[in-house]
Amino acid sequence: MAKLPDFEGLAIFAKVVEIRSFAGAAAELKLSKATVSKAVSRIEARLGTRLINRTSRRFALTDAGRQLTARAAHILAEGEAAEDAALAQATVPRGLLRLAAPMSFGVLHVASLLPDFLAAYPEVSVDLHLSDAMVDLIGEGFDAAIRIAVLPDSSLVVRRLCEMPRYLVGSPAYLKKHGRPKHPLHLAQHRCIGYSYTTTSETWRFTKGGKSATVRPSGPLRVNNGDAMMPALIAGTGVGILPEFILRDAIAAGHLERLLADWSLPSGGVYWVTPPGGPRPKRVEVLGDFLFENLSRHMRGGALNRSSRRRLGRSSNRRSSAKRINESSISR
Repeated sequence: MAKLPDFEGLAIFAKVVEIRSFAGAAAELKLSKATVSKAVSRIEARLGTRLINRTSRRFALTDAGRQLTARAAHILAEGEAAEDAALAQATVPRGLLRLAAPMSFGVLHVASLLPDFLAAYPEVSVDLHLSDAMVDLIGEGFDAAIRIAVLPDSSLVVRRLCEMPRYLVGSPAYLKKHGRPKHPLHLAQHRCIGYSYTTTSETWRFTKGGKSATVRPSGPLRVNNGDAMMPALIAGTGVGILPEFILRDAIAAGHLERLLADWSLPSGGVYWVTPPGGPRPKRVEVLGDFLFENLSRHMRGGALNRSSRRRLGRSSNRRSSAKRINESSISR
């Protein structure tokens, strides 16, 4: 009879990779460092290959280790989810939650909410990673991500937290020098600032009634963060498209103006994204509920903007139904 897989060893390996430290994983799992090291060595011996190159100063996965990481992380997540599901309502949300979020939105609207969440759930800790790059939730060991997206269909489980319109804008200085576009196709003659991390960075799509127009913009600058685009927009370097929460104050102050306001860009939103399959650990559910309640309430009181930094109270446990989308087709 074939031996069962070493599930414990694989789960310990996944935790070591997540923390990127044997000592850190041992502390997180409440095991001795020797136990953690032996578990990884056991997996390496069973597979006949080294998974981690480690010294006192360096931690690096081998090719075999990188290939194993996603499946081992899935085993760990499924084990934690199975325990949470079995404990059902008796389970108190606890443990580490790894959350990815876009840089600008995360700084302004996620980080400010976390103190209230952590006060409400003292046995939960959050590891918040801020980047506009698209993360691999499973492969990189994230429990959830917040994404600003235009959603086609696909395989991840998502929950809409709030709407997030996007606008085409330019500065008065730019418009005085280059003129104001009257139709989306006129943008082909304008200097456009691109965004590096969106899957449709080279295509802008506009609709008006039953008409549509598609533009492939070009210009002197591309950036991978919305805040990094703002100085160039205000200085008159070009025109660009950004989410409303970044633009609101600059538009209100007259530094930027909406362009082609009678045309619509694809409707976007802020989404809570989790990997597909199985029940979620309780800590993931309660943070999703918390953000849904607080961000939805905030939007009902007015669009999110850069001056909105107040912290909101603990959310109710109201849930929304989840949709499934394809991770590769979500843009920030």
